[in-house]
Amino acid sequence: MQELDVVWLEMLSQAEADASLSGRGDVAEYIRLRASNDRVRMAGTKWLIGSFIELALEPALARASLSVDRISPHAFRRSTSNMVGEAVEITYGMRCLTVEAGWTRTPSDGVMRHGALAAANIRHRGIPEAGVELMLVRTPGLPEWIESAGRRITTADLRAHLDILLGH
Repeated sequence: MQELDVVWLEMLSQAEADASLSGRGDVAEYIRLRASNDRVRMAGTKWLIGSFIELALEPALARASLSVDRISPHAFRRSTSNMVGEAVEITYGMRCLTVEAGWTRTPSDGVMRHGALAAANIRHRGIPEAGVELMLVRTPGLPEWIESAGRRITTADLRAHLDILLGH
């Protein structure tokens, strides 16, 4: 997915230059905003997926039955919208922790609700109450992943999901 994202940003950059040259400042401004948001989305998704992979490496080395699989590209539903991004599946015996993150890419994919830049799901096979839906939102500082109630997600929260997977 990363190569496609780089090509996408290059295409947006060229479209912005073309709009500026043709005197379409409004279109150029929209394209600049879109490119800026896409860079934030990519970085946020990379952090979330990468953090789970990094946290799972230590127990994976100690447990032969723990596996980590990255899936890219990956599509999933959020309400009536189609999100495109990537996922990671961490399995331990019969247990599975799935983390998927992405955003709508085209108008036909739907819309991002509640001002979210990206959406993510953390799901535990067989333990639906342990799952959580996340949104990547802009904050005065850096963008943050939050739960629907507005609570900020930390690395400790991610570790807690791995603990559920491992039965701790």
